[in-house]
Amino acid sequence: MAPKGKCRGRKARTLPPPAAALPPPPPPSVKGVVTVADLTEEILRRLAPADLLRAALACHRWCRAASQVLPRAPPLLGYFFHPQNPAKPPPSPKPTDKTHHPAVFVPVPVPLDAASPRLSLDPTAARSLSIQDVHLGLVLLLQHARPQSLLPSILAIDPASRRRVLLSPPPRGALRGSRSVIGVAVLSRAHPSRLSFDAICLTVDGDLPRAWVTSVRDGGCAWRALPLAKGVVVDFDPWWFEARCVHAAGNIYGHICNSSRLLQLDPRTLEFSFMPVPAVLGDRFEKYRIGEDSEDGRLCMAAIVNEDLQIWVRGEGRQSDRGWVMEREMCMTKVLDTVPRLPKDTKWRMICTWLSNIDYARTGKVFVKTWGYGRYSFDTETGKLERLMMTDGKEYGDPMYAYTLSWPPEFLAPRD
Repeated sequence: MAPKGKCRGRKARTLPPPAAALPPPPPPSVKGVVTVADLTEEILRRLAPADLLRAALACHRWCRAASQVLPRAPPLLGYFFHPQNPAKPPPSPKPTDKTHHPAVFVPVPVPLDAASPRLSLDPTAARSLSIQDVHLGLVLLLQHARPQSLLPSILAIDPASRRRVLLSPPPRGALRGSRSVIGVAVLSRAHPSRLSFDAICLTVDGDLPRAWVTSVRDGGCAWRALPLAKGVVVDFDPWWFEARCVHAAGNIYGHICNSSRLLQLDPRTLEFSFMPVPAVLGDRFEKYRIGEDSEDGRLCMAAIVNEDLQIWVRGEGRQSDRGWVMEREMCMTKVLDTVPRLPKDTKWRMICTWLSNIDYARTGKVFVKTWGYGRYSFDTETGKLERLMMTDGKEYGDPMYAYTLSWPPEFLAPRD
């Protein structure tokens, strides 16, 4: 007979080892055998990004599992832009309303729940400022009305954490000669949990571009002026620059109105160059936009030409046009027919309709602007045209800046 207090055939229970601060990762699963860790990762992989981040906060093991299935691209939270008053259609004058409305944030179509952050810019600080760049979870703003020759103070805001820092302009001794500011942009960010980043201010000094780089650390900033790019000559009035930068395929680009080339800056080497655009676009003064392909992130260009949406990518071959190849061409006649009161005449339709920009969030959408007939988003995958209008009757402004969190989130980022 078994002694009292013990059961035959069962071993005495042993106490588990004391809990460590962070449990070791589970051993790798044997091929063909599904483990609990495999099931956990599979379940987490099917969650929406917001739910995945909440699950990662449950415990150390789930946090480690979530870091393995975290999407490479940060989720799109919404768009920042400056609303605009609707314009009147022809024969009224072309839209010239210069009323400055403070920037607003509109979430993506899927409604955010109560646990999601309510993103906004400080209404007091940003009332007289205009957005210049949105990148790596940061928003850069400049004074809306300012002399083009003045190197301005830059307000940098992290809407997710509600932190901000005002970057002082370069020393007065550095401001000499003829100068035009053509754009500011976020260059890099040291860590998503800190307001430590590098920003760049692009100027044209005389007829040569120059990059001014500032490093922000612990609330302070230090400017340094790089040498003039003597191999790149700006032989036109800098006023033709659109004064906003586009991040695409690892580089920074600046559009030039009525030009057959773009200004390109390599963030790694900080070297300037001109990139030619297809002759059928640039030489015919077509409105084109630079961006990234929604599928693989390649550099691409889009334009609406004779009611056709053209998508160009970099490539060589018989059909190459200055290093660009037309990848897709979509007829938009039937799509534009759905726009209320838009003229049916092709010539008038092209005067009243143009492509404003490519969605920087790589959703496959492009944004279309019209002269008095509204502002729209067009999905190149589904062919759906959607009007962009706010509840107060104002239209979505141009450009529309896609906002994503600095990625990966703070609690899943390496602590180096």
